[in-house]
Amino acid sequence: MGAEETLFQRFGKEFPKGTELFREGEIGKEMFVIQSGKIAISKRVRDVEKVLAVLGPGEFFGEMAIISNKPRNASAIVHDDAKLLVIDPKTFEAMIRGNAEIAVRMIKKLAERLSEADAQIENLLHGDPASRVVHQILQACQARGRQQEEGVEIDFAVREMPRQIGVGEPAVRSMLDRMERAGLIERSGDRLTVYDTARLHDFLNYLEMKWKFGDL
Repeated sequence: MGAEETLFQRFGKEFPKGTELFREGEIGKEMFVIQSGKIAISKRVRDVEKVLAVLGPGEFFGEMAIISNKPRNASAIVHDDAKLLVIDPKTFEAMIRGNAEIAVRMIKKLAERLSEADAQIENLLHGDPASRVVHQILQACQARGRQQEEGVEIDFAVREMPRQIGVGEPAVRSMLDRMERAGLIERSGDRLTVYDTARLHDFLNYLEMKWKFGDL
């Protein structure tokens, strides 16, 4: 029996699609690790339930309630049928004490989430939707870009943009078309290549100036 099967026997539970694992504001006594399936993390913003992220296998969530002993700061709903490891505070503490690698991975993931949150906040400071799209591309290049011969390649799913930057899909596609015509990027499905990030920075500066001062 493999390590994953052993862990699932000890801590695992199966949850069908649509199951509400916890709700924002509740007191939390468990964290979760996804072995299979997907989980949607959402938060109520101005009376609207806004999906912040959809997590997949290998990701964990709900740990802040254990670490800080505060109410849940978001809700979690099973997006696709899922197998989850359900970890209580005592087990969590034993895992952290007994395995430095787990502790380091968790710290790295938490730091990554903080960085992504900072980037999202910075992005939302751009009043112009076009600037938000360009800024998001530049952030992705910096955080997760893969250097290729022709430029920097990133994963860029247009369908995720309304959730991430508050700009509708048609506006995002229109902006991508504009950048492609200008020779700044090339698209292929959910992947995008930025030929020259410095030129894209210049384009972002131009958009911001135009937004502030009108047509130049």
